[in-house]
This record gives sequence, C-alpha cells and structure tokens, in this order.
Amino acid sequence: MRFYEFEAKQLLAKSRIPLVQSEVANTAEEAEKIASTIGGPVILKAQAIAPGLAAASTREVSDPGAAKAAATELLGIDDGGRKPRGILVEARPTGEAVYSLSFTYDGTAKRPVVAAANMAGKIDDLADEHPDRIVRRHFSALFPFSDYIAKELAKSLSLGGNDLKRMTRIVSGLARLFLKYDLADLDITSIVKLGDGNFVVLDVEADLEIEARHRQRPMLDELGFSKDDLRQVREPTEFELEGARIDAEDPRGIISPIAEFDGNIGLVIGAGGGSLTLTDAVRKHGGRPANYAAIGGNPSVDKARRLTKLVLTKPGVDKIAVMSNVVSNTRADLVARGVIKGITELGFEPADKILIFRVPGAWEADAAKILEKYGVEYCDRTVSISEAARRAVEKVG
Repeated sequence: MRFYEFEAKQLLAKSRIPLVQSEVANTAEEAEKIASTIGGPVILKAQAIAPGLAAASTREVSDPGAAKAAATELLGIDDGGRKPRGILVEARPTGEAVYSLSFTYDGTAKRPVVAAANMAGKIDDLADEHPDRIVRRHFSALFPFSDYIAKELAKSLSLGGNDLKRMTRIVSGLARLFLKYDLADLDITSIVKLGDGNFVVLDVEADLEIEARHRQRPMLDELGFSKDDLRQVREPTEFELEGARIDAEDPRGIISPIAEFDGNIGLVIGAGGGSLTLTDAVRKHGGRPANYAAIGGNPSVDKARRLTKLVLTKPGVDKIAVMSNVVSNTRADLVARGVIKGITELGFEPADKILIFRVPGAWEADAAKILEKYGVEYCDRTVSISEAARRAVEKVG
C-alpha cells in the first residue's frame, strides 16, 4: 500500500526527521498562496502513486505566479485513472542533494536491510549504475534498532564529526519508523546538506505491508485512509473491493490481495507465494487468468465459498481452477468444501465448473474424498504446478 509523499512525511515528522517547510494545496490558487508564504524558490509535487510519474509530476519554480501555473498543469495528471491528491508545495533547499537511503526486507537473509549511497537517487537504480557507491547493513525485526548500526552505516559513507552524528540520528529514526509501522519499503531518494551543515530529507517514498493494514489501522485512520483504500497503482474495481470486503469480514485465513484481469479462467489459488507462480503458469500455457487471489492461512469454508461465488459470477468466467503450492499448511478439505458449496449455491455441478483441483495441504486425503464424491478432477503434489496449469488451460480450449 503506497503512501502519498505528504502522508509519508507526516510519519517522518512524528519521528523528528528533519524536513523542509511544506504544505499540501488542493487548488492552483492555494499553491500560489503557499509559495508566497514560503518565499523563494519552491518545488511542486503532484501527489500521485501510479508508477513512472516521478519526472512528470514535479516542477521547480521561482515565484508564486509560476507556482500557480505549474500547479494547474500538475493537477491534470492522470494518476491511474485518478486525479492527484493535491500538490505538495515545498521550500527548495539551497544545499546539494548528497545522500540517499533505502529500507526494505532482504528475502535471502530474511532480515531487514538498510542501504545507503553517497549520491542522490533511487537505491535500486544506483545499485545497477554505481554499485561501488552503495553500502548496506542488516538489522533485526525482533529486537530494538541499535544506533551502532546506523553509526557504522554512516561511517561507511566516509562521514565524520557532526555529519556522522546527524546522519546517525536520521538513519536510526527512519529504521525505527520502518519497524514500528510495518513498512515494506522506505526510500529516501535525496538527503540535502544545507549551508549550516544540517541535513534535511527531501524526497520520500513509502509502502506499507498490505497484511499489516489491520494492525496499523490507528495510524491509517490518523492519516485519513478509508478502510476500502488499498492504494493500488490504479483505482480498485468493484470486483476487487468486494474481494477485500470478504477478506476483512472474516479474520480466519486470507483470500487477498485480489486483482481483476480480463481473462476467462477464474483462479482460487495460493499458499506460500504460490499465487504468482500459478498465475504465471496459466499464462505460460496460453491461458487467460480472470483474476489473481492469494488464498491461505486456513480460510474458513465460508470465506472460500464467498470467493468462489465472486469469481464465478464475474462476467466472462465460466470455469475455475483451484490450485495450491507444493508445500502448504492450509487445510485442503476446508477449501474444497467452500469451493463446492459456492458452486452448488449458484446452481451448478462442481465437475462442470472446476477445471482442476490441485490439493497439496493439510487434510488433503479428506479433500480428495470430497472431490471424488462430486466427480471433480484433482491431482496431488506429484503433478507439477506447470502441469496442473496446462491441464486447466487445455480443458478450457
């Protein structure tokens, strides 16, 4: 879930991270007034979250009149079918952008990691273009963040004296914020050194782990997030909103995130990252997925039932594939009961609607008995994900 930059900076301000003076304008006239209050050159940033808009959504101007004209233009940007959520008007610092930071999770090390560079930019891009300029430090997600780690990172950037102390405070504050709010990514693409020697954070991108949105509800409420706002790169469809409601109304297991595509094969899939693999496998064999859905964590029969009905009532969908990953602890019998119940409530025969049911998981022998009773084709973990997807696509024709 992506934060708008002004929201991310509200979180940074609560952690006393040094920032430039800024305010959000909802109209061009407000932008002009804010620029006049700030005085001097300002930076205008359209508050948008669709990818690829970074360059197109930012302007630097020298006076309030130019700020009004730039804001008028920026408010017309297409943000994935939305208008920008206002314009962030910021004082342009007089110093040079000299550092960048990025906090994320290292899937190989299974630990959070902070990366830094002694130049401005997005760390992912800098790592490709200037790998020698990147330094990294892992830290714990279980124990409190240590200032020592931040100091070691800052020293690796050849900082000393007051610069070392100031950067240590910034890195420590950001690391604690990253952990406290269950962020998936926190990118500081430019830290500016002012003429008086102080550092200020200028450009920020932040993403929340979508699974943490319930735990972080107080913070999201404070920022003004609605409960249905999942902050995707485009506006969610009614299908996706209904899927999110089904997931939110029953805490047992998960069936999210749910994304709508324009294909004809409905998918009730998941377990341990299997959703992406299975969706790709369907596409690889020429199939057209109608949706993405990550189901796991022992969802209730009712949750599986409601998801099945949602997918099968999607226009253009006539059949579904139900598949799990190679290793899964989700109870396959509960999923089977829910899927079959959803199909029969719609007035169909399960064997006519289920292309294939790949059943790896807990209680899979019981799931197999249920599927046999209804004449549903199923397979176990000896049949690969790719082969199961091929069979499903072949049956659709």
